[in-house]
Amino acid sequence: MIELRSAKELEQMRPAGRLVAEVLTALREKADVGVNLLELDALAHKMIRDAGGESCYIDYHPSFGASPFGKVLCTSVNDAVLHGLPHDYVLAEGDLLSVDFAVSIDGWVSDSALSLVVGTPRAQDLRLIETTEKALEAGIAAATVGNKLGDISASIAEVCKAAGYRVNTQFGGHGVGRTMHGEPHVPNDGRPGRGLKLQPGLVIAIEPWLMESTDEIYTDEDGWTLRSADGSRGAHSEHTVAVTQDGPLVLTARG
Repeated sequence: MIELRSAKELEQMRPAGRLVAEVLTALREKADVGVNLLELDALAHKMIRDAGGESCYIDYHPSFGASPFGKVLCTSVNDAVLHGLPHDYVLAEGDLLSVDFAVSIDGWVSDSALSLVVGTPRAQDLRLIETTEKALEAGIAAATVGNKLGDISASIAEVCKAAGYRVNTQFGGHGVGRTMHGEPHVPNDGRPGRGLKLQPGLVIAIEPWLMESTDEIYTDEDGWTLRSADGSRGAHSEHTVAVTQDGPLVLTARG
């Protein structure tokens, strides 16, 4: 069921959005060569506790997950593109890291992701990350009253395909509210003018993700981490966005 949020409810969602933004900003500053993924997870866990929030990930166990997730972050490195399970890994020079984070405060959820390179970046990694960010901007710009869900999907795909990347539609954006994942599904490719009509109060996570030279993925032995089929690197950008009469409201905006 797709739920529309009142203006009052959107205000109640802001604290979760602010915490998600603060945590991702702190993680961007912390991530560096020599830092363990488990250190990043511990930092996020502490910030959740200090803010009185609740992790959306620790007990998360959807049909595609091998077991409850058990951590508060998704940390996907290099050819890992989504759902990266934090483990005992020390970031090395040039690693491409994607961090995805969702939290609940007072029963309201926000969800966001970013990608970065530690140490000296490769030009192709920066281009990949920048494309996901531009695609996210295009998707957000299309999240206006009167547009259709397909307009968001098509806007994302237009940016990605123009840059020469292929788009996987197995995983994409989703509704956000009292739970982390709800209706509607927001694919990263679609046809403009098709699908659900966007109305005030619709809250969705918009999340373009790409791999450098494929659109195919497989699940790692850990039962969670999704990796590119050909070993190429991936990047991921995401914001929680509310459709309003005044235009898109990015609840997880950073800085």
